[in-house]
Amino acid sequence: MKLNIRNETSTLKSVIVGIADSNGGIPESSNVYDPKSRKNISLGTYPIESDMVFELNNFVSIIKSHNVEVLRPKIIKNYNQIFSRDIGFVIGDKFVKSNILPLRSMEIDAINFILEKINPNSIITLPEDAHIEGGDVILCDNKIFVGAYVKDDYSTFITARTNLKAIEFLQEIFPDKEFILLELNKSNIDPKYNILHLDCCFQPIGKSYAIIHKEGFSNKSQLNNLIDFFGRNNCFFIDADEMSEMTANIFSIDSNTVISDSSFHRLNNWMKNKGFNVEIISFREIAKQEGLFRCVTLPLNRIS
Repeated sequence: MKLNIRNETSTLKSVIVGIADSNGGIPESSNVYDPKSRKNISLGTYPIESDMVFELNNFVSIIKSHNVEVLRPKIIKNYNQIFSRDIGFVIGDKFVKSNILPLRSMEIDAINFILEKINPNSIITLPEDAHIEGGDVILCDNKIFVGAYVKDDYSTFITARTNLKAIEFLQEIFPDKEFILLELNKSNIDPKYNILHLDCCFQPIGKSYAIIHKEGFSNKSQLNNLIDFFGRNNCFFIDADEMSEMTANIFSIDSNTVISDSSFHRLNNWMKNKGFNVEIISFREIAKQEGLFRCVTLPLNRIS
């Protein structure tokens, strides 16, 4: 199986998309690992399986319409397998297995039939103390931005998924890449303050644009460098409400085509005015678990 991921927006050829079948129903609040899911459980608005299956199937149909190969995990009964992005990610021609939350440890088993088609020498396993999830890794050719939480109270945040040891390890494995730390704000209780992953507050679009939620970054110098990299006039800035609704978490089919949510009126109009082809569908039920289009995808091959 060919692996090739250099950035977020080159023409997509193959991708793993998560599944919601046999999702396990409404969990206990104590068993969820993000504040937005917990909030929807308490409000009685947690998404039901059939609605999430419907949204994911619509999403897959759009991707396939662009001649992209879509792979799906095997079903594990009564287990949440929606957010494929976090269980692994591709850098260049290497597949990196994430070190994820113990509650999610079975998810990687469901794609073993795919991993078996990859040269074992191209699969990287991190040390046990190096934590990372794919939502925190955003590729921009030779620069790789990684969202992380590096303060001493890391272990108190179930929402902290990536640490400095993982970034240091990856820099050693990929010496030709520049890994850039972006420190994120975390909260176990407030979905409008918590940045679960980097792709909740930052997303490249096309060849020169980006969506950014400035308040999601705890280090303002790092934020300013990120804005300078794209150019302020090329950035679309979102507020806390938009971030919480996952407005940054769109997905690129190629450098001119993006899939976005029907509720993102301000962003969609901006992208259309910039000349992008915007494929619009509703993903409002999936969003109730603090993830959206990028979160449910694990790209394997893009044409550079």
